[in-house]
Amino acid sequence: MTLEQEIKDKALALGFNAVGITDASPIGPEHVEHFEAWLQAGYAGRMHYMHRNLQKRVHPAKLLEGAKSVIVVALNYKPPAMATAVGWAPPIVSPSVGRVAIYAQYEDYHSFIKSLLRELAEFIRMKTDKTQQFKICVDSAPLAEKALAVRAGLGFIGKNHLLIHSQLGPQILLGAIITTVGLCPDGPVDGSCGGCDRCLRACPTGVLRPDGYLEASRCISYLTQYETQDLSEGQVGNWLFGCDECLLACPFQQTAPVCTNQHFEWHPERDELDLREVLELTAEEFEAKFHDSPVGKLGLDLLKSNARRCLKL
Repeated sequence: MTLEQEIKDKALALGFNAVGITDASPIGPEHVEHFEAWLQAGYAGRMHYMHRNLQKRVHPAKLLEGAKSVIVVALNYKPPAMATAVGWAPPIVSPSVGRVAIYAQYEDYHSFIKSLLRELAEFIRMKTDKTQQFKICVDSAPLAEKALAVRAGLGFIGKNHLLIHSQLGPQILLGAIITTVGLCPDGPVDGSCGGCDRCLRACPTGVLRPDGYLEASRCISYLTQYETQDLSEGQVGNWLFGCDECLLACPFQQTAPVCTNQHFEWHPERDELDLREVLELTAEEFEAKFHDSPVGKLGLDLLKSNARRCLKL
């Protein structure tokens, strides 16, 4: 068995649902040009960090000297409650309730995926030698993870700007290991949305532009996490944290299997939160309720601000 296959088998045994390998060469110029044009257009909004470390973002070897390979993993987070869901339609939700994006109903994925990647890196170190180096990245390091995932054969970028895996759909979380170990890379796979435009029609604020750009500064997920200024009435709808509309509308998501990783803890009670109760939360109650959730990183003040937006107060 090759080292590459041993790594993939170990990644799956750890609980990841897909794994691919690419080299540590720079991202293709077409991706860089698209990203730079996106920044120039102001679509990043208040995400000022996007303007920093461009060279590191597009060149993995800038994050780890001597890097030769990048191992990209995917974790399915489609919750068990969606196992029997057929088709898609906007849910009927009480106006007193705020919705939470599905990924934030789980424990903090950054910590969870990092812990598994550390195990995978140690496994590779034991299979090679102790001089090899590893850099673990989970949505926080300046790295174009989706572009690398495409290059590693994990899927294609859909019209909703999400990575879509042919079996797992777009409801996946990504992580990567940059390493000095030389590995045989996988190649990209074919795939496209074809004539489907369900995500474009489902987006409440129309941020999925026909020219192929995502106007993130108007995306509800962005607005509920980065925008502290007053918003026009109804701009976030009933979304208290994040937004899943373009994801839920995707046909690939509807046919995907549910998450089977028993260690990745899902909290179904976080799906819909009573907005009045959110407004009454103390700092201690907020910490106890969301200490292990992406919602906890938002902070109580902004969560309450979002609740007032949902209630149109």
